[in-house]
Amino acid sequence: MSSAVVTPKWSRVVVKLSGEALQGSSAYGLDAATLARIAGDLAAASAAGHQIAVVVGGGNFFRGIKGADSGIERARADSIGMLATVMNGLALEQAIEGQGRPARCLSAVPMPAVCESFSRRAALHHLEKGRVVIAAGGTGNPFFTTDTGAVLRAAELSADAVLKATQVDGVYTADPKRDPSATRYDALTHDEAIAKNLAVMDTAAFALARENRIPIIVFSIAEAGAITTTLAGRGRATLVSP
Repeated sequence: MSSAVVTPKWSRVVVKLSGEALQGSSAYGLDAATLARIAGDLAAASAAGHQIAVVVGGGNFFRGIKGADSGIERARADSIGMLATVMNGLALEQAIEGQGRPARCLSAVPMPAVCESFSRRAALHHLEKGRVVIAAGGTGNPFFTTDTGAVLRAAELSADAVLKATQVDGVYTADPKRDPSATRYDALTHDEAIAKNLAVMDTAAFALARENRIPIIVFSIAEAGAITTTLAGRGRATLVSP
């Protein structure tokens, strides 16, 4: 298989970050060095002329599904998880601004005392002004993952693609950490990703991307410069497209 995905020039993208990506080697919470590295990569992508929106998860603090498993009702557990994404969003906002680029954290769960509420008009305004937009709070509703939220924001904002940051360099036939014989796909269609039940994103996210013809690039966030490298069409990744 080839080692790179050839990508078109994308002007506006949504980057999907898991909360776990921000914890580095820590068991939970935020790792300062990891946060600074990812913020620097996002800032560099913005400085290069891309309009960057970020949807961030909250699993480094609290995951709704696991909360439900511990006895908290699912809707309430998901609400706690949404609050965790806002915590990460605020941290990313400051870290990106610390890299010299303007950023705005917008929450789908209104909390005006700490950040702006998400609206399509506000997000587009900030993007057009060259600010990195962090869309926190998930979709604002329980029972939807932040993967689905990322594709939803991409559709709302007429983004050219979703960049799904993971701990591995693309989509594999099986979990490569558990199955050494797993092989990486260079490219897939949305239909193939759904039919093969590939767990890199949930089915609702893939289905929404298919309906709106939004390409998804799955890549590893483990290395410095991963986002800018992916936007340039270099490095190892999997393209999931219509």
